[in-house]
Amino acid sequence: MPAQADPPGPARVAALVLAATPIGDVRDASPRLVEELTTADVVAAEDTRRLRRLTDRLGVAVGGELVSYHEHNEASRTPELVERVAAGARVLLVTDAGMPSVSDPGFRLVEACVAADLPVTCVPGPSAVLMSLALSGLPVDRFCFEGFLPRKQGERERTLAALAQEPRTMVFFEAPHRLAATLGSMATTLGADRPAAVCRELTKTYEEVRRGPLSELVDWASGGVRGEITVVVAGRAATGPGDPAEVIPQVLERVAAGERLKDVCRDVAADTGLSARDLYEEALRARHP
Repeated sequence: MPAQADPPGPARVAALVLAATPIGDVRDASPRLVEELTTADVVAAEDTRRLRRLTDRLGVAVGGELVSYHEHNEASRTPELVERVAAGARVLLVTDAGMPSVSDPGFRLVEACVAADLPVTCVPGPSAVLMSLALSGLPVDRFCFEGFLPRKQGERERTLAALAQEPRTMVFFEAPHRLAATLGSMATTLGADRPAAVCRELTKTYEEVRRGPLSELVDWASGGVRGEITVVVAGRAATGPGDPAEVIPQVLERVAAGERLKDVCRDVAADTGLSARDLYEEALRARHP
């Protein structure tokens, strides 16, 4: 019996295409990325020189027009690229590594295309966020991505203080020369014993994952660390059920903002270990004393 051919992919129509590029190992480039690079009408790259180095290593050439799209020109270039898509072009957006718009240029262009009711699609691929989560050894059933923290210590610690009660695992990007200071702020604000992991140089030759309490990671990083850095920090540990009355103001505030009472009670119960039924009944008593 002859082998069945793969089903045809989607028709190549005018669209904005976000494509993930390797975060280290060029072998992680997907066949779809290669196809889009060689067939797109326009390729918008965060750094055109880095993209050319990638295509040289892949043994391919950009088939369409190559333009730059970075934080310094995205405001002026976005309308031009939206017009190209509206006129029927397939515009491929790539950044230096990983997925566009995740702490990289791209959101402004996606927002503009959505507002213009133009198609936006995505070529999946490498992600430092997801890879770090998977390697961290910390809970990954619920997580949040916080990007880069403020550079100034006071602003950084105020931001972290607002996250002190966050129950989900948190993911941050950080520059290597600021890592020790950031870990120190985390230890001060979130607690020296809070479990965490520092992932550096993912998929590269010197890939390393350091796991431990924040206090130990501060000592390790004080000697200097190089490479691309992602920090994963455990969320606030559950301390056991408390008094439902303590969280009722939070429940009622969310209900007043438009959420359903039952949904809010279920969500808060998952975070606190309290009974959703007890929360619901307490909220009803608070609303109708």
